[in-house]
Amino acid sequence: MTTEKEKSLQALLDKVVDGKKVFGTSFAFKKDTETWQGASGNLTTDRPYFIASTTKLFTTAIIMKLRAEGKLSLEDKISKYIDASILSGLHFYKGKDYSQELTIRHLLSHTSGLPDYFQDKGASGKSLENELMAGNDQFWTFEESIDRSKKMSPLFVPGTKGKAKYSDANFQLLGKIIETITDKSYAENCQDRIIQPLSLTKTYLYQDATDEKPKMLYHKSKELKIPKAMTSFGPDGGMVSVSADMLVFIEAFFTGKLFPLSYIDELQEWNRIFPPMRAGVGIHLFKLPWIFDPTGAIPYFIGHSGLSGALAFYSPKENIYIAGTVNQTAHPDISYRTMISLTQRILKK
Repeated sequence: MTTEKEKSLQALLDKVVDGKKVFGTSFAFKKDTETWQGASGNLTTDRPYFIASTTKLFTTAIIMKLRAEGKLSLEDKISKYIDASILSGLHFYKGKDYSQELTIRHLLSHTSGLPDYFQDKGASGKSLENELMAGNDQFWTFEESIDRSKKMSPLFVPGTKGKAKYSDANFQLLGKIIETITDKSYAENCQDRIIQPLSLTKTYLYQDATDEKPKMLYHKSKELKIPKAMTSFGPDGGMVSVSADMLVFIEAFFTGKLFPLSYIDELQEWNRIFPPMRAGVGIHLFKLPWIFDPTGAIPYFIGHSGLSGALAFYSPKENIYIAGTVNQTAHPDISYRTMISLTQRILKK
């Protein structure tokens, strides 16, 4: 890569850090044999950050690995792995209990109809997200996240055609299924099945609220100190990493290094969740509507992103892997815009 191009990519990251909405950013990409990484503001290329819901790709990869080992099927009812006491009353919709109908596929593809324990409003009229953004840091257990979900109403019958509802509860349940099958913690599974095989040196599940290695998140202009919450997300959003590690991970995910490559096509069954995002089976599709990209110059991406402005995506059309963060919970959209701008510069002849 030319020095000019490297300068242009770095200049872009420097511009994204405006000291008002974004205080630090870190990105890495790979196209064909070229790789590049850069950071700006209060992030450095080796300072770990919270990847938030991009963690869900780790959960998906482990589920797919267990599937390849013959330890589960996507059509398995989750009642095979989850205690009856936890499942009881979880999905009660229009007078009928569908809790026993839920499958692993429903959870992965957000077609379970379950409410989101994190972003949906609880009995208090506030969501857990609202409470955390207001600075009310708190711990919760897997059981408490599911209890919180039970107090909310499901949105549709599991597997209703064309319906999807993004829910962190789905991935809490998947984490528990992984632990039940392997008889190991979610953290150990990440370590044994992903982190060690890929030699990721700065990636781990955040479990100690006194750990100050990761850069704290920002919410608007203030640091959002929610270490207790960050230890509680686990399989739906608790991983810490750096862009270079995430780049290795996202390439491994989409090239058959973690589970059979033939599964990738099956993961691409898309349902609308929130524009311009669609939910697949454990992955997301990011595709700009034509109104924003009438010439179709911007490729579509598959992967995942998080509320923190962290993301890890792959463009099959351009063979680009990209990972990074803007570390800002109030404006995660800036991360997509940065990804698009970096892509345009990478593709510029």
